Amino acid sequence: MMESIINRINQQKFWSFHGGVHPPEQKAITNQKPIKTLSLPDQLIIPLQQHIGRQGDLLVKVGDHVLKGQPLTQSANPMAVPIHAPTSGKVADIKHSVIAHPSGFTELCIFLEVDHQDTWVKRTPCNDITRLSNQEIIQKIADAGIAGMGGAGFPTHIKVNTKPDINFLIINAAECEPYITADDLLMCEHSESIVDGIKILDQLLSPAFILIGIEDNKPKAIDALKKATAEIEKIHVCVLPTKYPTGGEKQLIQLLTGKEIKSGNLPIKEGIIMQNVATCFAISEAVIHDTPLLQRVVTVTGQALEKPQNVWALLGTPIHYLLNQCGFDNKGMEKTPVIMGGPMMGFSLPTDTVPVVKTTNCILAPSYKEMPSAFEGSSAEVECIRCGQCADVCPTNLLPQELQWSAKAKDYPQLKKLNLSDCIDCGACAYVCPSHIPLVQYYRVAKAEIRQQQQQEIKAEKAKARFEARKQRLEKEKIARELKHKKAAEARKAAMNKSTPEAAEAKSAVAAALARVKAKKAASQKSSENTASTQASEETTIQDNKKAQVAAAIARAKAKKQEKIAPQESSSSAENESVKDDKKAKIAAAVAKAKAKKEQNKAAESEPEQAKASTSADKKANAIAKAKAKALAKKTASNNSDDSSKEQKAPLDKEAKKAAAIAKAKAKAKAKALAKKDKASDVKNNSQDDSQISNDNDNQDISQTGTPDKVKDSSDKDTKKAAIIAKAKAKAKALAKKQLASESASEESQMIEQQKGAK
Repeated sequence: MMESIINRINQQKFWSFHGGVHPPEQKAITNQKPIKTLSLPDQLIIPLQQHIGRQGDLLVKVGDHVLKGQPLTQSANPMAVPIHAPTSGKVADIKHSVIAHPSGFTELCIFLEVDHQDTWVKRTPCNDITRLSNQEIIQKIADAGIAGMGGAGFPTHIKVNTKPDINFLIINAAECEPYITADDLLMCEHSESIVDGIKILDQLLSPAFILIGIEDNKPKAIDALKKATAEIEKIHVCVLPTKYPTGGEKQLIQLLTGKEIKSGNLPIKEGIIMQNVATCFAISEAVIHDTPLLQRVVTVTGQALEKPQNVWALLGTPIHYLLNQCGFDNKGMEKTPVIMGGPMMGFSLPTDTVPVVKTTNCILAPSYKEMPSAFEGSSAEVECIRCGQCADVCPTNLLPQELQWSAKAKDYPQLKKLNLSDCIDCGACAYVCPSHIPLVQYYRVAKAEIRQQQQQEIKAEKAKARFEARKQRLEKEKIARELKHKKAAEARKAAMNKSTPEAAEAKSAVAAALARVKAKKAASQKSSENTASTQASEETTIQDNKKAQVAAAIARAKAKKQEKIAPQESSSSAENESVKDDKKAKIAAAVAKAKAKKEQNKAAESEPEQAKASTSADKKANAIAKAKAKALAKKTASNNSDDSSKEQKAPLDKEAKKAAAIAKAKAKAKAKALAKKDKASDVKNNSQDDSQISNDNDNQDISQTGTPDKVKDSSDKDTKKAAIIAKAKAKAKALAKKQLASESASEESQMIEQQKGAK
């Protein structure tokens, strides 16, 4: 089988693949100029992930000074490829920035301020690769951070670390996309280094044959490779007819070997491995010269540039720096679009600060005349007319129009049935579409969404597997613990049942342990009881204190209330008694007036002198009676208001005695005056009648017509009566107040006793 393939190759008879197109090549713009080495930019933006897989772990921080070739990340995972400092400088910042992706994603990037010294880190070149083992070579490739440089970016150290029995090692040198000449110039200028890289791969993989596939539109590169491989029999330079996309992995394999890789399979299953010529050059530099992947050849082309050419661009170089070096008249990217990649598989950049990465092979700045679709965007898109041209040119035998419909509807199961994963994004379908539908853009978006969904499903499955594994582990540990405890218990029982000193010691130890446990339990119970009793006693004392405080507060409130009530009661009682005395005085005055009128009527019949004397005596008696009544009212009021204390009793008695003495003296004086005036002989009868009248009226009035002795006796009686009445009233008030005080004291004592009983 392999011999027949080699015979066909030697006869320059190759197979073909379905579809394909022949767009204008536009390679002559740059393939006649040598690769230019640019000056160092002031700043580099280095993304941590520039390949398929995971990003490495950072080894530097902001402010660190790094040397050229120094690792910035390390590969803790097989799918993680490290990155290195393209030149010496200072780490200015580590943050997210826009990267080379169709959607304009942002990723974590290292911002390196270039010091323009270009100081290298220490290296250890190897002139004889035969002394290195395969694992040492693979480790050097991994440490150099080499990933596939043909567009996919798959880690190279994984691809070369495969099983033996490789039939064909195919080196992809087709570079079929228009405008791009980076590999062409690399083969022309560095064919020997490329062949050294092929030898290293031959040492690792030991393939039966090595095939270099190159299109016939690169005559200088073909000659250079033939010269470099003339002495190596197993290397065959295969010159293929120009057709796009010959550089596709499956298409090139079909062209060279006639084998068609089925959907979902990898070429390794057919005993085939493919590497790009730029990757071979990077392997040679890493293994022989100990130079990591720091730069690559980039084609900067397009009619919008004054000096389009291929340049050696450091990884992390901003795109605007490359454009400026090639004479880009940048009047604003809104007017002139910039495309990373070729016109068929490239994508427009959202900003010119996007950096160069390991898979960047071309920067295209077209004019409107050469590429009007780049300026119009999707505005020229119309509905599909179902012409079928896209299906005719598809190199993987897909149905592009149905894929586009399902992608628009986000029908992911249908996209899987239509084998969207086999699409290589070559852009041939969009190139021939008369409706100007950007089919590849729809496919890329759908692929990204499906990939994200698959990653979520994988994460969920991993989480589920971890959960199940943990559950099983816990169950096993539980069973193991139970068995261990069971065995230990059985061993203890067996040891205790034996009549040996060890068993006796074990029994005693167990008994001692049980006794200790019981003692601790009893001590804890006692302590809890003590604490409970102390807490109860404290609570009772607190309650007693509170009750005592409440009783004291109640007593104080009652005392204050009694103090407020006592003066009010005394004042009210005094007022009541004064009112009563006033009434009595008025009554006495009325009685005296009546008696005076009666006497006047009787005296009218007697002599004029007697009438005069009687009238004057009546007036005086009335005045005396009124004065006595008023004096008695005032004295009783003052006595009632001030007799709350015992010390005021003596002054009240003295005042009453004084009043009685004064009344007696006045009565005597009046009697003497009347005795001198009365000379008539019939005074006795009149005086007897008067005395009889006065006795009928409760001895309250003194007759002025009687004798002087009787008048004296009656006046003395009146004053004595008044004094006795005043004393009796004072004593009654004092007794009433004493009773009130004793009653209040007894009530308070009863209250206190009731509170004590309640406590």
